[in-house]
Amino acid sequence: MGVVLVAAGLGTRLGAEQPKGFVRVAGVTLVEHAIRRALGSATTGQVVVVAPASHLGEAGALLSGDPRVNDVSVVAGGDQRSRSVAAGLAALREDVDVVLVHDAARCLAPSDLFDRLVDAVRAGHDAVVPGLPVADTIKQVDAEGRVVATPERSRLRAIQTPQAFRRSVLQAAHAAGGDATDDAALVERAGGTVLVVDGDELAFKVTTPADLDRAGRILGS
Repeated sequence: MGVVLVAAGLGTRLGAEQPKGFVRVAGVTLVEHAIRRALGSATTGQVVVVAPASHLGEAGALLSGDPRVNDVSVVAGGDQRSRSVAAGLAALREDVDVVLVHDAARCLAPSDLFDRLVDAVRAGHDAVVPGLPVADTIKQVDAEGRVVATPERSRLRAIQTPQAFRRSVLQAAHAAGGDATDDAALVERAGGTVLVVDGDELAFKVTTPADLDRAGRILGS
């Protein structure tokens, strides 16, 4: 199994002076936290970190000296998420048949979540994503902000990463073109079926300073 770890985001809402993946919490960068948890999975064989071109050297330096990172490499990301993921896919070994796409911003996603997703793909599913039930009532609105629909909350899920795919399915979805906020949407757009399994509260996304504080409190405890 291979992991494409996307760390090319700028982190504008975090208010950082550097790409989000290189912000530190508990003295360690988000991307390092994410790598540690990916490598903690019993099924991980290779990790490809997709970083901004301006931070390739820094990303490589973060990995130096750690005996666990023999199968971790760094490549430059693109100007869109889909291009960054495609760059990571291209760097995976040919023998990798299951791919997990993960965001460095979800740096505390636990290792056993990776394992559960891989097991679901190997059980016969083409694409599997983790999701949590939605606690709030969701309103769909038009361009003017008027409510046009209220989806049934019990059927909604907040989707996280990592997301697992048969490599051939993910590559075909990317070959079809387009961009999306997650890779599961590309598979859906290409006509594929995506299974949602239980997510994990620790796989929250670090987007704002409050999220960074939350991650620090969890690591501190």
